[in-house]
Amino acid sequence: MAGGVATGRPPIRHNDYSPLDPPPLGDWAPSLSVSVVVPAYGGQHALDLTLASLAAQTYPGHLMEVIVVDDGSDPPLRLPDIAPEGARIVSSASDGWGIAHALNTGAAVAEGRIIQRLDADMVVWPEHIEALARWHHLSDYLVTIGAKRFVEEPPPDLSPEGLYEHARAGSLGEVLDLSNALASSTEQTISRTDGLRSSRNPYHVCTGPTVSMRRETFHAVGGVDPGVLRGEDTEFAYRLATHGVVFVPDMAARAAHLGLPAQRVDRDRTVRAVAPYLAHRVPLRRDLRKDGGRRWLVPYVEVVLHVDGDERRVRAAVSAALEGSVSDVQVTLVAPWSRLSPGRHSVLGDPSFELRVMREHFAHDERIRLADEVVPTPGPTPFRYTGPVSVPLGRETLERMIAAVQEDRSGMLVVDLGEDGSATLERAEALGRARLLGADDVVTSIKATHGVRHGTKAEFWPAPRRQAPRPSPAKTTKPCANQSSASRATRSLRSRLGAAFRELRA
Repeated sequence: MAGGVATGRPPIRHNDYSPLDPPPLGDWAPSLSVSVVVPAYGGQHALDLTLASLAAQTYPGHLMEVIVVDDGSDPPLRLPDIAPEGARIVSSASDGWGIAHALNTGAAVAEGRIIQRLDADMVVWPEHIEALARWHHLSDYLVTIGAKRFVEEPPPDLSPEGLYEHARAGSLGEVLDLSNALASSTEQTISRTDGLRSSRNPYHVCTGPTVSMRRETFHAVGGVDPGVLRGEDTEFAYRLATHGVVFVPDMAARAAHLGLPAQRVDRDRTVRAVAPYLAHRVPLRRDLRKDGGRRWLVPYVEVVLHVDGDERRVRAAVSAALEGSVSDVQVTLVAPWSRLSPGRHSVLGDPSFELRVMREHFAHDERIRLADEVVPTPGPTPFRYTGPVSVPLGRETLERMIAAVQEDRSGMLVVDLGEDGSATLERAEALGRARLLGADDVVTSIKATHGVRHGTKAEFWPAPRRQAPRPSPAKTTKPCANQSSASRATRSLRSRLGAAFRELRA
């Protein structure tokens, strides 16, 4: 609305943010403070241009701070003459290095309600921060993405002073012509999916150079993983997705990236460098998990089983979960494990004998986790199955259930198991959205935002195939000469092998 906006939590279906109506640029009253965090390593001239463009922003200066995080540059970075008021340089924390580590350092000292990440070689148009920040005034569980195009290098005579003057005059396009710049692949995806409204995996395009979110959202998912040296932005966006956020690209937030993308320079090495990080941490990238027999850092499915007193039944249910066609599974066994005292107790006469025996059976398998209660969401694991131990999973049950929810993008599948109750498959993204909305009734919330699907046991536990009986030979049929010879030869070979084996044993 003109002159102001209202913050709320509308229940957005999947990633269709159409119910949100952002105010027009220049015709509203911002109230949320923004911290622009710029991780940087060297590149003083490019940083000078970035800061000059930030000094010309239309977002109110008293609501914006800029934090440049120097990640060990030699010589150290400095603030140029043209920079936003109150901009400062901080040193990256001494216990690490890299873009993610520097970004976390800046976010830790940020005071703004909104954290805006920006690369140190980006020139942003004057409305950039305003365009992205206006969405965060509408709802607090959005992640906004700016537009960017790549220029091979800035004009050699482009100075920070000249860039600033052009930005203030509204003529930045005269020195950085985006019409001739290289478009990013993310913009093509955004256009093809109606601004990500129809995207199945919108986190794919959240590639980092210009992205913003509420500060509490950044910290709720643990910040950026400093152990991911390439593809850290995609991995971070994936965790944001399982947290339940909605991704909103805004093409009015224009920017020029000074330099070509790494994939354009050396595609093979860039792809190879990113692949192992994402393979371990983004289970939805099934194309990266083709190595047989492997175990991955983040499992594809969490299987939750509530332990009863029947040890054999629990062991059978665990084995079925781990031996299915979906191999990257973690099993969570729920029982009052913490009540088992480590002190002296009767081994055979212990009232908790059954629980202690089961704990020893499962405690040393890294694929099995013992928990007293179920956590609200399995994220970053994308799916969670919960079912009774009385109905062990079939070999293809998980695979069939995941295929069903992927087909219609539903957030929950409920399967009727008759007298044994029901089994559910939940999508972490849908559970996360319900939590962000503060839903008292999780199922009703998921029904509104992602949909709830119902099924029968026969759909997901198909009956085993019966082999057709072998036809009996007619009684009057006699074996032919060749068949008799073959039988005699087989018997003779078995006899010789048996004699040889007996000699070896002797």
